[in-house]
Amino acid sequence: MSQVAVNPVGNMARMGELGAPWWNDSCEPGELSDAVAHGAVGATSNPVIVGNVVKGDPDRWLPEVDALIADNPIDTEVEIAWKLIAQIGEIAAAILKPVHDRTAGAAGYLCLQVNPTLYPDAGRMVEHAVSLRSVADNIAIKIPCTASGLVAVEELTRRGIAVNVTVSFSVPQAVASAEAIERGMRDARDPDSIHPYVTVMRGRLDDHLKRVRDADGIEIDPEALEWAGIAVFKRAAGIFEERGFRATLLGAAFRNIMQWSATIGPNVLQTIPYENWKEFDSAEVDVRPSLNEPVEASHLEALQTDFEDFRRSYEPDGMTPDEFAGYGPSIHTLNQFIDGYYELLGIVRGRMLV
Repeated sequence: MSQVAVNPVGNMARMGELGAPWWNDSCEPGELSDAVAHGAVGATSNPVIVGNVVKGDPDRWLPEVDALIADNPIDTEVEIAWKLIAQIGEIAAAILKPVHDRTAGAAGYLCLQVNPTLYPDAGRMVEHAVSLRSVADNIAIKIPCTASGLVAVEELTRRGIAVNVTVSFSVPQAVASAEAIERGMRDARDPDSIHPYVTVMRGRLDDHLKRVRDADGIEIDPEALEWAGIAVFKRAAGIFEERGFRATLLGAAFRNIMQWSATIGPNVLQTIPYENWKEFDSAEVDVRPSLNEPVEASHLEALQTDFEDFRRSYEPDGMTPDEFAGYGPSIHTLNQFIDGYYELLGIVRGRMLV
């Protein structure tokens, strides 16, 4: 796909001037091309995103689904869906390839997510990850931060495959993910060529705490709840720097502009949905290195006092890996990912059964 060069003058360009990289949180080709033209150096995908791509432009993508069905007449809906994910992924990876080449492989990655229904099975996640990795040279693989997911993360890193650990909302998950990557890197043939990522889905932690507040009738300053995910991300970033972890911490799941403006720094990434970064680009915000600025003490005190689940997220030893899959935000997100995957299968099935 051709790309139109632009002369970026907005806030995203200012991030670039500060050495603070960002990704487009979607693989939709038009949006991704625009993002790269404005300085984005990577992108994310998953079955939910692919489903939204198809629903957002059915005139383009439903004929592609129909062609895959016609060319593979004995394939199941599952097989067709993954061929579609690979096809869109290949297009998106090609858009990012110039970034990958320009940075000698340090950036320009498209993240593809393994089948979300495989989250309990490390071996099958590894097998699927290897298949997805073959889509393009600049692919990183999204693996959920569960106990079995961490086993897969370590093994994939050992094999030299870049991972992006997802379904992660907490300091203990981020630290456990980085430690699994470090173990894998120790046994990797060429660890310097691997560029792994660890995601903290900040807004999804905020969402969870708001659900707890509403269910339990907790009275708290609403402003404090907007800082929960930010506080977790800042603490995780400090630990990554202190311990010298080689994975890059990645902020995701935006719910407000502060989750962007309060976590800008050169040693972390932010993956921002298209509509959000377009809004942020022209916002009247002081774009500065803000990652190391502390969260207001009164907000932290309120969150720690009122929410056990915030303490579990904020303290490095707040959870063990065996507890990750049963943590509230993990349950909610895994269910959403799996429901979205089945919705994509339904779209494919609807084109097959005509």
